[in-house]
Amino acid sequence: MLVDDHAMLRHGMAMLINMEPDMEVFAEAGDGNEALAILKKNNPVDIVLLDVTLKTISGFEVIKSMHIQIPALPVLFVSMHDEAVYAERALRAGARGYVMKQEPGEVLVTAIREVLKGNIYLSKQMQAKLLNRIATGNPEPEQLINSLTPSEFEVLHLIGSGHSSQEIARLLCRSIKTIETHRFNIRTKLNLKDGADLIRYATRWISEGHL
Repeated sequence: MLVDDHAMLRHGMAMLINMEPDMEVFAEAGDGNEALAILKKNNPVDIVLLDVTLKTISGFEVIKSMHIQIPALPVLFVSMHDEAVYAERALRAGARGYVMKQEPGEVLVTAIREVLKGNIYLSKQMQAKLLNRIATGNPEPEQLINSLTPSEFEVLHLIGSGHSSQEIARLLCRSIKTIETHRFNIRTKLNLKDGADLIRYATRWISEGHL
């Protein structure tokens, strides 16, 4: 099943996958709620390809609900967001792999096959980064960041990338009020005193490669 709010992109992925002799796209969904409804109705789905950013709820929230319904269902994130930023968080959320939309089609097919075999798929660069962290014993980034919800984490990343609240609202298809609530919650959880402090924090994390 493909879950992405861009119909043309879903169509392109479906064409690519359906060209494989042993694969077929059974269902497509434009948002998380539609995907959950499809899974609830009938379930011949072997794997879900899920975007991080959806119109209604974050892909990180969707995967939690999917695993409540079907705990063993493999999920592969396919996203425009930088793998270095989101892949580790995706694995912690229960995904079995992460592929960026900029990758060639054969990479997506390889990732699907690996996940269906029961393996985890990440790019070689991301695998090396995680192994290096384990080997060197480098500590995880500040633990406070783990208190953020997936939506708050997404907003923090976009703030660090230089986007205003209005731009973030447009990118995430959320209201300005929702984005401002996220900004307030982020500041509270990270013990930041004001908006300028939040921007400095997010920008620093981006520059240091944490976000």
